[in-house]
Amino acid sequence: MNARHPRAAHLGDFQVTTRLLTIAALAVPVGAAAAVAAYALLQLIGLITNLVFYQRISTAMVAPGAGHHPWWLVLIAPVVGGLIIGMMARYGSEKIRGHGMPEAIEAILTGGSRVAPRVALLKPASAAVSIGTGGPFGAEGPIIMTGGAVGSILAQMLKLSADERKTLLVSGSAAGMAATFNAPLAAILLAVELLLFEWRPRSFIPVVAAVVTATICRWAMLGNGPVFDLGSTPPTPGALSDGLALIPGITGGLLAIAATALVYFAEDMFAKLPVHWMWWPAIGGVIIGVGGLFEPRALGVGYDVIDQLLTGRATTSLIIGILVVKTLIWALSLGSGTSGGVLAPVFMIGAALGAAEGALLPHVTAGFWAMCGLAAVVGGVMRSPLTGIVFTCELTHAWNDVLPLAVASVSAYAVSVLLLKRSVLTEKIARRRLHLTREYSTDPLETFFAHEVMTAEPLILYLGDPVDAVLPYTHYAGLYPVLDDAGALAGVTTKQVLQNRRGAPVARATLTVRTAVHPDNTLREVANALALAEVTSAPVVDRAEPWRLRGVITLEQLLHARRRDLHEEHHRERLLAVGESVPPRK
Repeated sequence: MNARHPRAAHLGDFQVTTRLLTIAALAVPVGAAAAVAAYALLQLIGLITNLVFYQRISTAMVAPGAGHHPWWLVLIAPVVGGLIIGMMARYGSEKIRGHGMPEAIEAILTGGSRVAPRVALLKPASAAVSIGTGGPFGAEGPIIMTGGAVGSILAQMLKLSADERKTLLVSGSAAGMAATFNAPLAAILLAVELLLFEWRPRSFIPVVAAVVTATICRWAMLGNGPVFDLGSTPPTPGALSDGLALIPGITGGLLAIAATALVYFAEDMFAKLPVHWMWWPAIGGVIIGVGGLFEPRALGVGYDVIDQLLTGRATTSLIIGILVVKTLIWALSLGSGTSGGVLAPVFMIGAALGAAEGALLPHVTAGFWAMCGLAAVVGGVMRSPLTGIVFTCELTHAWNDVLPLAVASVSAYAVSVLLLKRSVLTEKIARRRLHLTREYSTDPLETFFAHEVMTAEPLILYLGDPVDAVLPYTHYAGLYPVLDDAGALAGVTTKQVLQNRRGAPVARATLTVRTAVHPDNTLREVANALALAEVTSAPVVDRAEPWRLRGVITLEQLLHARRRDLHEEHHRERLLAVGESVPPRK
């Protein structure tokens, strides 16, 4: 019989704790490695940008459009960069195509959280080439894939489960995000909202360990100040500003829908081209180059432009140029399958939207409406409203603005959810015929115990009973417990087994118990036990006295929790009528 003794249960809990602490300990070096990878990627982007646009050797982060360049350089550089990326994808690894997050999600969903070592090298290199030659992308998507690859590679070198590999993969991804933007809390939320597909201690604690480690390493390498320094802490905005934040929120949600649609329109158009996909990034480079001729500041990561927008120093021409040109070249070129992230462009586009609307809205502080626009577009494009709120606060340290940022981000999220079936991330997953849910809820099986749904008085057979005498009382698909003369559980049987033992005692038709559960087990624990034993029913036994039968539970009875959940979701009733008095207590 497979019922666990209390000591065995305690031993199982100890093993769970040991595994959690082991994975958390492994997440620490993963976080440090991801931070180093993020730093190296930023340095490499700076080196390529300086070489291509300024013909000098330097790793300082500089915008391609910060100086004057010949028109042919602005036009040709992204094309050459796209050609290099296409060749790296064709002859290196096709996994480097895209903006990183869908690829990480796909590795979790279908690849057992396995990432090839070559991706850890090719993904940041291709992103550096893309951004350094003028691509309007961010570094965060590639570092998510690279950090995830670091965690996955370490996990593959050890004897770990797929869930443990997933935890280390996400730990590396979140750590890379934290190191890139000095935004540890936002990186943790991004991991929860986008990558983990669960909220459980076994994954959450290691992710936090990796993020904390990466953030401390980031402080040592790049400092601990905000990425976009507002100079001083802005005062808390009033109720009017909180309410008006709905405007950038709603328009940000609409812009998120338009940008998402544009990305996948471009992807569909590229798929129809009569050329191999290796050439698509170069064609996308033509779009980038043409856009750069109209607005050079739209090229590259654009941290300097985001800083101007968030500090209220951007000119009207820059705001309009970014809002139009950056959106177009980012969305259209991203559809070509090139390598680059989406967060930094979304930051810039959202901040430009808010800054444009700020000219018509009441003045609060410099860059206030740009921050609302940034939070809104992140919440709408990424479908991660909490990440949008916290990211904006951590990038600027404007924590006093958290309430209007919440209004903007959540309203944009609401618009996006109501009007668009999938986000820019999940649409790509869906096109690969994978199902991805972004809704989290309590498992109904966790809210009921076995004793609430089990059959407490099942038909009980005894070892000495004649099979022919008990057979008429049985039915198919039933499991019948068999007791010995002392009333202890000796095994189980079924009608089919009994039919094959006519003329014999029940003892000859008794089977070994493949699994047993306890009355205080949750239905989820019961479902797990049935699945592991590959059975559809099991006896319920006393925890302290495993030989004592308490009942029988079946797979059909587990559906009771699901029926209750559906009833609570769909059944509507009026409990109090207007004007109705409460009946007095008796």
